[in-house]
Amino acid sequence: MDIKQIQELVKMINKTTIGEITIEEDGKKITIKQKKDPVQHIVAHASPVAAAPAPVAPSATATPAAQEPAPKKEAAPKTDNLLTIKSPMIGTFYRQAGPGKPIFANVGDEIVPGKVVCIIEAMKLFNEIESEIKGTIVKVLVDDASPVEYDQPLFLVEPK
Repeated sequence: MDIKQIQELVKMINKTTIGEITIEEDGKKITIKQKKDPVQHIVAHASPVAAAPAPVAPSATATPAAQEPAPKKEAAPKTDNLLTIKSPMIGTFYRQAGPGKPIFANVGDEIVPGKVVCIIEAMKLFNEIESEIKGTIVKVLVDDASPVEYDQPLFLVEPK
């Protein structure tokens, strides 16, 4: 079984409620287990992007308007019913595909499973991170072009 077959198998398993699968082929055994977190946290899955965006270097002339203002109409969100989209890998977090491109997900945006919410660059590969839940983005927890760790919270989402 080659790596592409294993990756496809993992993707298929992630879309189901199967907890564990073991495959034995030519004397080699592969076991894939789904990690189920008792608290409702979602780890988004990554898929490589064919076209790599140019990294955005932080500049000394960055304007405050470029940063997303916090919504003033709403009080602090209640975190007891919110879900977290977490980073599936170590890398650099980008909110848009490149300079001048639209931001993938802003506070207040409705997201659905399969919608790209950000890109994480790891070892010169740009991976689209897709939502696995339906809801509304309540908070972006990471600054653009910042390093992220595996399982680090990226977004808070109010489920629908």
